[in-house]
Amino acid sequence: MLGLDLSFIWAGIIAFAVLTYVILDGFDLGIGLLFPLTDDEEERSVMMNSVAPVWDGNETWLVLGGGGLFAVFPLAYAVVMSALYMPITLMLLGLVFRGVAFEYRWRTVRWKRLWDMAFFGGSLTAALCQGIALGALVQGIEIADRAYAGGWWDWLTPFSLLCGMALVLGYAMLGATWLNLKLTGRIQAHMRSLAWPAAIGTVVCMGIVSLWTPFLDAVYFARWFAWPTVAFSVIVPALVAAAGLFFGLRKRQEMRPFLCAQALFVLGFIGIGISFYPYIVPPSLTIVEAAAPDESLWFALVGTVVLVPMILIYTAYSYWVFCGKINPSDGYH
Repeated sequence: MLGLDLSFIWAGIIAFAVLTYVILDGFDLGIGLLFPLTDDEEERSVMMNSVAPVWDGNETWLVLGGGGLFAVFPLAYAVVMSALYMPITLMLLGLVFRGVAFEYRWRTVRWKRLWDMAFFGGSLTAALCQGIALGALVQGIEIADRAYAGGWWDWLTPFSLLCGMALVLGYAMLGATWLNLKLTGRIQAHMRSLAWPAAIGTVVCMGIVSLWTPFLDAVYFARWFAWPTVAFSVIVPALVAAAGLFFGLRKRQEMRPFLCAQALFVLGFIGIGISFYPYIVPPSLTIVEAAAPDESLWFALVGTVVLVPMILIYTAYSYWVFCGKINPSDGYH
């Protein structure tokens, strides 16, 4: 019973780390996705300045989620990495190029356009591959004898590509609503106008994914269409959040669109979690089966109890220090 409790505690910690990464790093990935739609150098510089103090700290949560999966669910880590080696590798390369471009574009004039393209390309690759990996995980990974038994290209399906496109549009929506919150004047108005198509595309894609998911597995179908149905408990709040997002954009509000956009991601994540439970790698590897021995779970938990509050404190402090509107005259150093 103790091992079961610890494994579910750790599943909750990893889920929290992944969700925190998505809602924090999602909007600065979204800024990279919006780069080709910007009007001039001043606009691109201000956009990057809006996340300059926090973008690298946001990725701490990705390290915590991946490292935690390796430490406490080694079997799940081995299966997922074997099944999703290509999209995960491409995602990491995209994050590397994006991070390098973030630093280098401020140090050059001649090659600035090149680094702008690298910033966009890295953001697009990372966002698309994250969505594809999520879609491949939702549709199920074939396991035999506690090892991955599928093919090299099993991750590449119409459903996973749809999830990839949905996440790209969702991150663009987060980026646009974040910039609407942080900027002023003509640039803010431009970002607010870009938020509309991104938000509409996100809601449409989320709707299609929600309708498609129950038909991927009988367990999903039973949970989404049983009574009391989880579809009602998740989709109705999601519709409310979408309505609040569009209302806030129409009224030219700043905080509401960003919070409603984040709420859409949180509700979508909750829906996925309910569909997965009690599996960590559907459709056959449960949280308990994938967990490491109790000693390893306890050892890692002690450090995590100390580490996670520290990360939360410095993350909250950095956002508090750099809250408010961005001054266009400030540069990234």
